[in-house]
Amino acid sequence: MPIPPFVRDLRRHVGTDLLWLPGVTVVVRDDAGRILLTQRADNHRWALVSGIVDPGEEPGLAAAREVLEETGVTVVVEALAAVSTTGEVVYPNGDRSTYLDLLFTARPTSPDAAAAAHVADDESLAVGWFSPDALPDDVSPSTVERLGLLRRFEEAGSGAAVFVREQPIEG
Repeated sequence: MPIPPFVRDLRRHVGTDLLWLPGVTVVVRDDAGRILLTQRADNHRWALVSGIVDPGEEPGLAAAREVLEETGVTVVVEALAAVSTTGEVVYPNGDRSTYLDLLFTARPTSPDAAAAAHVADDESLAVGWFSPDALPDDVSPSTVERLGLLRRFEEAGSGAAVFVREQPIEG
């Protein structure tokens, strides 16, 4: 996976120390309700489109940018579905990060999105549309978690994002 220039610059100062980074994950659904997934080049698992928000970039725009960069599909971001954090991620080079993840929903801007979807960068091996009831067997655990957050968001019906908290804050 390519390292964003601003993260590479930070790493010159902090080495492999833990970085707290903003990230986006996008659930893109077509008119048939299928979900757009990419097969990641690093671990070969199928996953929702995700990426790091650049400094000063609006998160919704980052979500749309990541989808276009990874799949060639232009989307309209519709809603913020959930806000969560990841555990510590340790990369093969020893870099450590944890992410504040903003889960967005989006839809393609054109009806030919299924045909337009393709591997558009070196982060993916394949791109595909899948029925929520027929996801590939090798879906990443983070995708399973985020689809669970999406279900909570949709079941609530309020349009308000799900905020994940394991323990109540006392004060």
